[in-house]
Amino acid sequence: MVILLSLPKVISSVTTTEIKQDSGRGASYTVPCDDYVHVVEFSPFDSGSAALLAYGGNQYVVVGTCRFQEEDMEVEGVEFTTLRVFHHALRVDCLAWSPESRLDKLPQLIRFCTAAADRKVRLLTSDLQNQHEVKVMEGHTSYINHLVFEPTEGKQIASVSDDHTCRVWDLEGNETTTFRLRSPGVSVCWHPEDAFKLMVAEKKGTIRFYDLVTQQAILSLDCGQSPLMSADWCLTNTIKVGAVTGSDWVIWDITRSSYPQEKRPAHVERAGNFRWSRVNENLFSTTGCPGKISSQLLVHHLGHPQPVMIGSATVGAGLSWHRSLPLCVIGGDRKLSFWMTEM
Repeated sequence: MVILLSLPKVISSVTTTEIKQDSGRGASYTVPCDDYVHVVEFSPFDSGSAALLAYGGNQYVVVGTCRFQEEDMEVEGVEFTTLRVFHHALRVDCLAWSPESRLDKLPQLIRFCTAAADRKVRLLTSDLQNQHEVKVMEGHTSYINHLVFEPTEGKQIASVSDDHTCRVWDLEGNETTTFRLRSPGVSVCWHPEDAFKLMVAEKKGTIRFYDLVTQQAILSLDCGQSPLMSADWCLTNTIKVGAVTGSDWVIWDITRSSYPQEKRPAHVERAGNFRWSRVNENLFSTTGCPGKISSQLLVHHLGHPQPVMIGSATVGAGLSWHRSLPLCVIGGDRKLSFWMTEM
């Protein structure tokens, strides 16, 4: 079911913030925000401009661009430019970018989807001028934990939920495929080099790859423990899959075994997020479970026995890597925190 609405409120602003590097184990850079940040995502796609970034708060999504001194000598620290602030009826719980988002062609196009506690997927599209649209997709019967666009053309969205399903939608809001899971779905990944397969991670500790043509499971990975909280498919090497389960991180080479090749304790308490770097197949980050007063960020390298970087953020939430720099971001209490990693 799809409900088509005009966007109820679109606030436009362009602001630039330059923040110098923090010292010690603090973030490399921070950008202040007006509210608590629940989710933050760099676009993994080439938008023809500076890196696109979106972050979600209690009733809004901010879309902007980021430039860092590592890529532009005229920037001191980070330069964040707000392109538009979108009103969002509820707190944003997860967000995914469309590969159709472009800033280097006219009309410009911003397209992303969100999920919230009302169990609905929202598809937001804007030309950053006068055309704004939101489509509401209904079907899930419980909390949506993660979503992703088909990465080559962006004409489909996949979402996973506590209702034990992974659902695939077209951009009109039609549910085209439903995969029945054996436990809550926590992560879903769509790889640009293997667009006919979908990777779905379940909370009980199983990761399955589904063939979207035959709609059958073709490969299964087993953590050997639960709960599995987050999983990711390595962008730069399709045979690598990583996850956090319990307080550990685990890594698979999917050509070798259904059980992890590497496993190490990561966080004192339960881990929350796992994300591969988009520029280095051996670099990844994990965060402690959100909701704590201080959330720990760890950056790991498969060639090093200990984390290569340790950071912390006040009530951190979300985790995302820059498309072309070894830099990750997490949200928190009225700020975005960025960590640059030496490779």
